Amino acid sequence: MPAADVEMTGTDPKLLVETDGPVTVITINRPAVRNALDNETAASLTQALRAFDASPDAKVAVLTGAGGHFCAGADLKVLAAGQDYKPWAGDVDGPCHDILGKPVIAAVAGFACAGGLGIALRCDLRVAERSATFAVLSRRWGVPMSDGTTVRLPRLVGTGRALDMLLTARKIGGEEAVAIGLADRLAPDGEALKMAIELAHEISAFPQIAMRSDRLSAIRQWDLSEAEAIAQEMLLAAEARRLEARAGAASFAAGAGRHGTKREA
Repeated sequence: MPAADVEMTGTDPKLLVETDGPVTVITINRPAVRNALDNETAASLTQALRAFDASPDAKVAVLTGAGGHFCAGADLKVLAAGQDYKPWAGDVDGPCHDILGKPVIAAVAGFACAGGLGIALRCDLRVAERSATFAVLSRRWGVPMSDGTTVRLPRLVGTGRALDMLLTARKIGGEEAVAIGLADRLAPDGEALKMAIELAHEISAFPQIAMRSDRLSAIRQWDLSEAEAIAQEMLLAAEARRLEARAGAASFAAGAGRHGTKREA
């Protein structure tokens, strides 16, 4: 991301927020503890994501960690000191309970463990470096998952693979994560953030109403019957059909968007 194109919008030293045109880059900035979350950082992360979701100029967010690691989960030293840590992705005040209206991409380097795995799963897509490590390492210390991981992980990779991770604390590397569907793109070491930002710009260039309605339909269909889910899809797609589809069809007829090229939003 060229420095000239970046605007710093957040000053919290534990969490950095930058804008690169329509892309918001949120960085957990506690590298000394592999970006483990304390309550202050978790609250800042919630605030940053909600601000991104509310911004009319922001289209896609990229979530990453400083210093070569994504997030090692809850700060167990804080927990050991007696502070009641609120699981970020499971907290009733967190964004887990109200679906964000725009996509978030996780750029995963180093550890995405325990609650950090939960945060990665909370994102729509995951770009993982080859040496990245996904694991439920909190199993070793008797700390339960309470951030949606026991729900999202089986839905993403299947119950058998999820139980293998949940019961054994086995580490999953970047290549295996892509192979089992835990990650979506594989990046060379040191390149996850760059690849995630490029992907975010690619998604930002599409007409946004149809993209967001398709995303919400896919997310919200889990507890519906097939007929109910299709009815919901039709309802969510109505605005895009009204505002984007006709203009898009006309652009296609004129030759735009063919042969792998994009029609700008």
